[in-house]
Amino acid sequence: MNDTSSSVFQPGQPPRLTPSQRAEVGIAARRHTPLELHADAALASRRDPVTILETQARSRVPELVPVRYGRMLVSPFTYLRGAAAMMAADLAVAPTSGLITQLCGDAHLLNFGLFASPERQLVFDVNDFDETYPGPFEWDIKRLATSLVTAARENGHPHKDQRKVVFNAVERYRSAMNEFALQGELAAWYVQANMEQAQTLFAGRLDKRQRKDVTAALAKAHKRTSLQAMGNLTAVIDGRRQIIDVPHVIQPVRTLLPMVDDQLLQSEMRTLLARYVQSVPSSLRVLLERFEIVDMARKVVGVGSVGTRCYIVLLRGRDEEDWLILQVKEAQTSVLAAHRPTPTSLPVFDNQGERVVAGQRLMQASSDIFLGWESVRGTDGQTRDYYVRQLRDWKGSAAIETMSADDLRHYGALCGWTLARAHARAGDRIAIAAYLGDTNVFAHAVTDFADSYAAQTELDHAALRTAAIEGRITVAAGI
Repeated sequence: MNDTSSSVFQPGQPPRLTPSQRAEVGIAARRHTPLELHADAALASRRDPVTILETQARSRVPELVPVRYGRMLVSPFTYLRGAAAMMAADLAVAPTSGLITQLCGDAHLLNFGLFASPERQLVFDVNDFDETYPGPFEWDIKRLATSLVTAARENGHPHKDQRKVVFNAVERYRSAMNEFALQGELAAWYVQANMEQAQTLFAGRLDKRQRKDVTAALAKAHKRTSLQAMGNLTAVIDGRRQIIDVPHVIQPVRTLLPMVDDQLLQSEMRTLLARYVQSVPSSLRVLLERFEIVDMARKVVGVGSVGTRCYIVLLRGRDEEDWLILQVKEAQTSVLAAHRPTPTSLPVFDNQGERVVAGQRLMQASSDIFLGWESVRGTDGQTRDYYVRQLRDWKGSAAIETMSADDLRHYGALCGWTLARAHARAGDRIAIAAYLGDTNVFAHAVTDFADSYAAQTELDHAALRTAAIEGRITVAAGI
């Protein structure tokens, strides 16, 4: 009988290897790059962070670049959120395991959160994939760890507690990856952080106040539906529902004159959405065809993404009680791409929106059913890539700035577990688990790395402030 067995490729997972052979890959990687080396932040020679930000600004909406700088200058943590490109350049020269998985690419604390699965369950997961790209698994962990210690510093927690927060998160990643390595392929693929189950799992580790805070956060997230977004962002004006102006956040396209021609912009978005439906399952096309476009607006997003083109589109279904809001966001090349040649065994995406969607579907346990992508020629003659998703469906994120050291420690552990689950889906969990081993050496090393990189982040934040004071960059304050 002919052997017709074959392997479906997963990023970082060589085909046809047995579990023991996959474990040997991880052990060999550890011999090449011992765990202790991950403490080295490799900061001796690095590029000027302001130059990197200025380079990014060239492809962004000019009038929004000062907004980005203003938001980054609020604190070292907000600077870190916007400095994914700088950190990618630094990670690229640091010691690496060589074990490749699909990365979030920007795995800081606020890029984790709550949202509704297609089954209407509230789940916790990574929720931002603009920078997703294949790379060494530890890059995501080091960005998460740095954001944890930076947040802990800003909250005024003692240095000892800062290190505990980071160490606990990295150890949770390691222990979770070891758990996933023992599971079958389907079991590891389907696991997710259902929040009601997570509450039960962590109940014994939380005190009464912390359990109350978690319950309140879940209740708030349940209320943040797409219908609530419609109520907050729209109003009936002159007899028809329209998107309203929200200062510094939402600008209806009809108000963007003279910066853009609103008719041309609306035509651009309509063309994009008409093509976008080809990127979603045929069953969803039937649903989308039952909606009509009513209004559009430009949305100013996040910190790192400020200046990229982002729009929200209001659609009406059967009547005035049936609404859908889609977000159409520009997808530029991942900040990791310049430092990570795509392995020949991985797909190369011509459309950056498809790259974002593919990475999100691979890493998330449950993804938005409306995820899709397309490119369109803009009003300025440039062709740009976009991805599309539903705007806010039970979404919520943690209030990091009010967290105690214990709160951060528990939240960081949840993020560590979630990141391990995403990497286990996308890469070789057995090789990664074997690399990490059964000791806390990796956690100690990454804690040292995060300490060093958080200190450098504060210096970079100060350098950006100096650039603003000297007039090198223009800053829009208070927005």
